[in-house]
Amino acid sequence: MSDVRGFLFDLDGTLIDSMPCHHDAWVAWHARRGLAIDADAFFAATAGRSNDEILADMFPSATPAERAAMADEKERLYREFAATRLALVAGAAAFIDAARAAGARLAVCTASTPENMALAFSRFPIRDWVETVVSPADGLRGKPHPDLFLEAAKRLGLEPQRCIVFEDAPLGIEAARRAGMPAVALTTTLPASAFAGYPNLIASAADFRTLDPIALTKEDHHA
Repeated sequence: MSDVRGFLFDLDGTLIDSMPCHHDAWVAWHARRGLAIDADAFFAATAGRSNDEILADMFPSATPAERAAMADEKERLYREFAATRLALVAGAAAFIDAARAAGARLAVCTASTPENMALAFSRFPIRDWVETVVSPADGLRGKPHPDLFLEAAKRLGLEPQRCIVFEDAPLGIEAARRAGMPAVALTTTLPASAFAGYPNLIASAADFRTLDPIALTKEDHHA
């Protein structure tokens, strides 16, 4: 591998094919409240953000406790769907194996909740694949802020430019840009056109089956 040593993975929609479950959970959550939802616009605007940030925009007068209760309800709905439907994104396991064999340092950087992470980690050996997991539960801001990625690089002992971010959301690609990191877009949630214009984008793919961890590190990338 070249001097790029860190691979930082988003979780939902990147390593795990969870976005359909989140989609259905948010739709059900809105329906319970009699609220209309333009699902495509909603997910384009909120993918990669924490629930508290999403709900603060939706309900600016709600208290933190009220937002937390609403978020808990949505995530309970998600886990009901995910308990039987959750799957890995195609090629993820093989890509991780190849990246580790090539000497990459791996981390998960996610806005997911501890409960949702626990569900994913109980179904798949993701926690064993990576050295560290970084989330807003660590007291960090969610994407598009660069905090999660910068903290992961710090924990791995790597300079930001030596890390490549894997994301399915434009807000995640933007967070990587702000962190000074090149990024790969997974079009599991949104089409490739949604990622156009990001100067730090070095590749996009439908899943991991067409991605080669060594090829991604052969050239110098500048975010």
